[in-house]
Amino acid sequence: MVADPAGLWPDSASDDYRAARTELWHAERDLYAALEAVAAARRALPPGGLLGDYSFVEGPEDPGLDEPTRAIGLADLFGDHDTLVVYHLMFGRDAQEACRMCSMWVDGLHGVSHHLARHTAFAVVAEAGVAELRAWGRRRGWDGLRLVSAHGTTFGRDLGAVRPDGALRPGLSVLRREAGGARHFYTAFADWTESEKERGIDLYSPVWQVLDLLPQGRGDWYAANDYAGRLRG
Repeated sequence: MVADPAGLWPDSASDDYRAARTELWHAERDLYAALEAVAAARRALPPGGLLGDYSFVEGPEDPGLDEPTRAIGLADLFGDHDTLVVYHLMFGRDAQEACRMCSMWVDGLHGVSHHLARHTAFAVVAEAGVAELRAWGRRRGWDGLRLVSAHGTTFGRDLGAVRPDGALRPGLSVLRREAGGARHFYTAFADWTESEKERGIDLYSPVWQVLDLLPQGRGDWYAANDYAGRLRG
């Protein structure tokens, strides 16, 4: 453990900078401790509610194909793991494309999905149909991700990702497999409150973490679905 912040600035740094950076360093350590405490409290949550089974629809293993499709149950999404992380993608049945901010979040999760696979199953679940969802996955380059349509099920409503009025919410859920089925462990949505829109899952996106390091911060920037040179098709 580093005992002091020495080495976090060049020799040319002013005394004012050194003092301010030292104060910030202590605040960062306090934040780290708070995050560790929150993670421990999350792990200590009592058992959540049991979920029923659902009939999802998934395409073939080849990401370039949309058919044949197959019906799968919630248990199938766990594979060889006892835990499952679900990203609730805001992509409605009649939408032309997925939510741009959701797509950015999944881009980041896709980038580390091979690391996650060592520990947990991971799936992207949306209300959109299989063909639309997979076409969007190809455009984003989401090779290897499980893209699952929950259309016609109550999965999204049961976990709060689909509001009673049909509006969609971006977020993550963690489920545990047990002998009696799947048990809910944790859910977090981006839309904490009206004044903190799309901040609830910031910690799970590397984009926000890097932007917050910049002198200008994140500003009023918003993700887009049309970055040149990165999308396919």
